[in-house]
Amino acid sequence: MANAPAPQSLASGSLLVRSAAISRPFFEDKSRAFWMLQAVGWSGYFLLRTVSGVSNRFPLEGILAVLIETIVGYCLTLLLSTLYGYYRRLPRISGALLTVATLALFTIIYAILDAFTFSFINTTGPGINIQLVLAALFLSCTVLAGWSALYFGINFYLIVEEQIDQMKALENQASSAQLAMLRYQLNPHFLFNTLNSISTLVLLKQTERANVMLSRLSSFLRYTLANEPTAHVTLAQEAETLKLYLEIEKMRFDERLRTHFEIDPRVAKARLPSLLLQPLVENAIKYAVTPQEEGADITVSARLIGERVLIAVSDTGPGLTDAKSRPSLSTGVGLANIRERLAQAYGPDHRFETKSNPGTGFGVEIEIPFQIEEPNREAA
Repeated sequence: MANAPAPQSLASGSLLVRSAAISRPFFEDKSRAFWMLQAVGWSGYFLLRTVSGVSNRFPLEGILAVLIETIVGYCLTLLLSTLYGYYRRLPRISGALLTVATLALFTIIYAILDAFTFSFINTTGPGINIQLVLAALFLSCTVLAGWSALYFGINFYLIVEEQIDQMKALENQASSAQLAMLRYQLNPHFLFNTLNSISTLVLLKQTERANVMLSRLSSFLRYTLANEPTAHVTLAQEAETLKLYLEIEKMRFDERLRTHFEIDPRVAKARLPSLLLQPLVENAIKYAVTPQEEGADITVSARLIGERVLIAVSDTGPGLTDAKSRPSLSTGVGLANIRERLAQAYGPDHRFETKSNPGTGFGVEIEIPFQIEEPNREAA
């Protein structure tokens, strides 16, 4: 015989169910919302009319007439909701005319039934009386017109909400597509140089170095392909990826490339767009290490400043001169690419600055919010 669940478990389960039910949007299930509003609305109508009748000392028969009137109104509005739903699919003018005509017809029917109910319960000679119909017409018109206004108002609200959700989804898709495009622009230049180096090593019959370089390239490309192009990674992951990239470049430059990482442990879990810093290091290699016989030092640092993370990438190259600048990589991206990705990820809540002194080096500073969790943009 299976063990029965403990009362505490059942209580916890019931609490979770109630919490989930409360957190669900009311109009998520439109059918459920309609029936709840229909029941609450007509119950409130009956209660209001009953309290009004009791305060005016109506006899018990009057309250019975109100109950029958409420039931009739409930049934008529169910039919109205079906017809209104059909009219909404018609051309606008035709639907509007049919809606007004249907409302007028149902108002008359409701007034006739209300008058007949009142005469049957409260008079000795039940029947249709034109005076009773005219007396009930105003109340019937007010009730059904109010119900119709609420019906169309709620449906209009739901349509607007649905369109807003669709626009947000489209904006997110466009933003993700742009981020993916920016991310995929980063690899071709580096890949071309690395494959050229591997080819040179093979021609020189340095197969062991070629195999090591190919293995490191494979690991780096596996990382870039495994992660979503719009994913955010931790700063520690980004640093490890940069080290992997620099190990490949060190196979080309040997002692000419000297790297230093100064990562504050407090910001190791801070998140930023994947491969955000790789173009900066690639720029430093191209403009600082390559043109100098002695090479250059490249330093990547990150520290916490209040609620923000300051990241810096600097080199000891020649810096900017009037004759040469660092607008981008040879692929047409680089600093502009990083600016675009920062704008997509953080909007105006970031800082991106370049610093250069001719002959002493070039540096870039990035300041972003200190964010630890990005549940919807996890990297693989």
